[in-house]
Amino acid sequence: MIKHRVVITGMGVVAPNAVGLDSFLKAIQKGRSGVTFHQKLKDLKFSCCIGGIPAIGEELKNQYLTPLQLRGFDSAGILYGCIAGMDAWKDAGFIIDKNSKTDYDSGMVFGSGTSGVEKFREAIYNVDNHKVRRLGSNVVLQTMASGISAYLGGILGLGNQVTTNSSACSTGTEALLMGFERVQSGKALRMLVGSCSDDGAYIWGGFDAMRVMTHNHNKTPEKGSKPMSADASGFVPGSGAGALVLESLESALERKASIYAEVLGGNINSGGQRSGGTLTAPNSQAVQKCIIDAMKDANIKSSEIDAINGHLTATIKDPLEIENWTKALQRKGKEFPIINSLKSMIGHCLAAAGAIESVATVLQLKHQFIFPNINCNEVHPDILNLISKEKIPTVLLRKKLNIIAKASFGFGDVNGCIISVSYTHLT
Repeated sequence: MIKHRVVITGMGVVAPNAVGLDSFLKAIQKGRSGVTFHQKLKDLKFSCCIGGIPAIGEELKNQYLTPLQLRGFDSAGILYGCIAGMDAWKDAGFIIDKNSKTDYDSGMVFGSGTSGVEKFREAIYNVDNHKVRRLGSNVVLQTMASGISAYLGGILGLGNQVTTNSSACSTGTEALLMGFERVQSGKALRMLVGSCSDDGAYIWGGFDAMRVMTHNHNKTPEKGSKPMSADASGFVPGSGAGALVLESLESALERKASIYAEVLGGNINSGGQRSGGTLTAPNSQAVQKCIIDAMKDANIKSSEIDAINGHLTATIKDPLEIENWTKALQRKGKEFPIINSLKSMIGHCLAAAGAIESVATVLQLKHQFIFPNINCNEVHPDILNLISKEKIPTVLLRKKLNIIAKASFGFGDVNGCIISVSYTHLT
């Protein structure tokens, strides 16, 4: 079977610290936090009253969706996904036309977690069992698992595979790899991939009950997310969406499209909740195997990786993640690649995390820089026993980059790792 080279020709992002690709690029270069205090969470007696929520006003909504589409629209996650996906599609050089013909060469894998909870709660709250038919027609699209792909696929007129995946914190990374394989195999010329996540009390409440979110920074929200830090006290919840257009190199060159980077390969696996892995904890053997198999699929050596964009959530599992990287790469101390975590700026965006972080990873390759790990003034001592402190930059670093590895690890003991390369380097 012929394997087609796969490149990234468009991106879009809706993040807590910026909406839109240009603004997001500036935000991550400056190390700008998008984490803020939310009075509603305090009123509901949450222990963690901070989180990352994108700033989306009515004027911006109306630039993307019609009044009819917005009628009864209450799913923030789907809204974020539509904005990011439409931006990525236009960034790749395509026109959005509701009267266009079905595009059978283009498809989509766009993941989500839990969508439309507020809408469903509102509907249920207003009816009883005898009035259940009054839930309203808007409930279906906003609460069904594939709501984002249904909305966005129709807006863009995509006729190839159009689906939604859901794999906890690995959702966005998994979507990218699923789309990559479809283009690589020649089953599609291009695939729009990404993921989105809703926000608010009904999404974050369970995590607050689990005591895995920080409660130490309600008065200093921008300092709350501390991946790899000695005083990390739990993750900060976030939300948003990221989207990327994957396209065969032949198609991109024929269209004379701009190319951000090339995806060399990757891997998805599960630890099966064995050998120390549980519903909420990783099987380290599987994590290491995922990384090793991703390098094999990309046909690269460990020594070729210049940087890592980790999962790194600011929990007690951060040192274990670093240990798994050192074992998989067989690189420690000063030999370890530079590593960073976008969660220091935007929190943990749950199902959207992998997609938003992938956009940030590709921007680093395109513009040749490493964004800073903010709030990591004192690195966790267990991490310093494994890698050198200078491998965790806390300021913007301009650096020649060829290959970056990006990984996500999710609830259910599921893992994903992507290897991307600078297209300029290859050409």
